[in-house]
Amino acid sequence: MATSFSSSTSLIGSIFNSTSNLSKTLPSLSGSFPGRANATLTRRYNLCSPAVHYASFHHCGMKLTGRPILVQRTQNRTGVVRCATIEEIEAEKSSIEKDAKERMEKTIETVRTNFNSVRTGRANPSMLDKIEVDYYGTPVSLKSIAQISTPDASSLLVQPYDKSSLKAIEKAIVGSDLGLTPNNDGEVIRLSVPQLTSERRKELSKMVAKQAEEGKVALRNIRRDALKAYEKLEKEKKLSEDNVKDLSSDLQKLTDGYIKKIETIYKQKETELLKV
Repeated sequence: MATSFSSSTSLIGSIFNSTSNLSKTLPSLSGSFPGRANATLTRRYNLCSPAVHYASFHHCGMKLTGRPILVQRTQNRTGVVRCATIEEIEAEKSSIEKDAKERMEKTIETVRTNFNSVRTGRANPSMLDKIEVDYYGTPVSLKSIAQISTPDASSLLVQPYDKSSLKAIEKAIVGSDLGLTPNNDGEVIRLSVPQLTSERRKELSKMVAKQAEEGKVALRNIRRDALKAYEKLEKEKKLSEDNVKDLSSDLQKLTDGYIKKIETIYKQKETELLKV
């Protein structure tokens, strides 16, 4: 349908009579638009064609007058927001879960090492796992510079790879909390493991119980850190609330499983300590 233009049309034509004007942008125009009660709308138009914009203004109920229309050049800038892909979100979730599992495994190993260092009435090379020796000015673990064996159920034999370290090894054992007296003959060190008294067994039992509880607390802290990481993804709109609930449930099951592992090795150690 052909559009009939009034004298206002010629005004538009005079304003947009050069091709350079077509790339200019009309600043905001305000006016009351029919069909929208008590609403004053502001619109921004890109001037591609005078006829098109005359039709737009006419359709909105805005009448062009003889007053000049000011046109100024503006630069439109559009910000680009990149959304994470499903693969990237899954990778983040997997990374959080992997980190939690690795830290929980390390916690179990730490608890087990602490338990092994608590001596029972029976000789065990792992009793010396926590002993560090000052080897030429550098602290190193005893088992890294010496071979440790159990000739019988009540003694340990420490044979260093470097005999010059015998004195340093002897000093480290004396300074430990094992309560063992080393016998250095210039070649090896022998340790006699005496039977524990009933009172000492109870003291050591309390010690391992405390270590077990510390391990459980560490596991719960790891769970807390992982949950915070999931909640961060929720705030970033990468996970829904239901997703986080499901992941939290899985995380709790994982934590419960590792807590049971600590309880198992604790009961084993307690049995060793209380066994006469």
